[in-house]
Amino acid sequence: MTEWVKRVLITGMGSELGSHVASRLEAEPWVGAITGIDVDPPRRRLRRATFHRIEPLDRRRTLELITRADPHVLVHAAVWEPNARADPATAERWTAAAAVNMLGAAVECRSLEGIVARSGITVYGRGRGDPSRPDEAVPPAPTTPFGHSLLHVERTAVEAGATAGVPVAIVRVAPVLGPHVPSPLGRMLRLPAVPMSLLADPSFSVLGHEDAARAIVAAAHRLPDGPVNVVADGAVTISQAARLGSRWPLPLIGPEWPVARLLAAGLGSPIPPHVLEIVHRGRTADGSRAAEVLGVAPQRTTVHVIQALYEWATVLHLRPTEAAA
Repeated sequence: MTEWVKRVLITGMGSELGSHVASRLEAEPWVGAITGIDVDPPRRRLRRATFHRIEPLDRRRTLELITRADPHVLVHAAVWEPNARADPATAERWTAAAAVNMLGAAVECRSLEGIVARSGITVYGRGRGDPSRPDEAVPPAPTTPFGHSLLHVERTAVEAGATAGVPVAIVRVAPVLGPHVPSPLGRMLRLPAVPMSLLADPSFSVLGHEDAARAIVAAAHRLPDGPVNVVADGAVTISQAARLGSRWPLPLIGPEWPVARLLAAGLGSPIPPHVLEIVHRGRTADGSRAAEVLGVAPQRTTVHVIQALYEWATVLHLRPTEAAA
């Protein structure tokens, strides 16, 4: 891929991750016009990117916009995690529709040179015989609705790439957390008492939103073909994460979980199945190939990302004299 200026189109630009990707792309010398599409406006101020508010189900307007923009690179970040920006049913419907309509429209673009699709290590599921830290050679075997949604995105992107004859980079990120990132896992970890399994306390890894955006931008530049895991170094358990935030780990067993989930939902922190899977089974992956394939590697460890999550939530109480100073 030569280094002349490229047109880039970002689906899902309104998400925290999508808008952060757009902000980083604006600073890249190889990027020219940037077009974005989403149901929500971007979460940050962008200097030169153009945003279009279109619902994922609106196939006609989506096709018109994408074919008119005629991008060289399509970054597909239009993924709705259940209980993050949308309820589970809406998230599943929008993610599926966006994959079909937006990636399908990309096939019609004559200038298209590559596709980058945001996925997640949730696609590995907990299939029998899977290693605890699967690499990209392990076949996806999702066991939650969100995992199946991500696998549908991957397969649709691969089909679109095959039809257009272009490479497809599948960026499988660990659960993305950050101070302002809507995340059911992040909300659960911020509860005063964090629910955990009494029978097991398996480890899991996460990824900071800045590192996730950096990886996607690198993939858009290099356009590797195939999946790559992007996972922060290290791992923690639920009890360890709770203690990092001075929370109480709350061990639960069997019948107590439905009650705990109802209480958590009442506190504004629903616990969807893919987060419950992390609690009971853990979730991490081998991200050692990221540096080689993308040229970048996560800068923040899992522990640092968790600590930042709690630091943002801390409220400092100042006396009036201190506030006036």
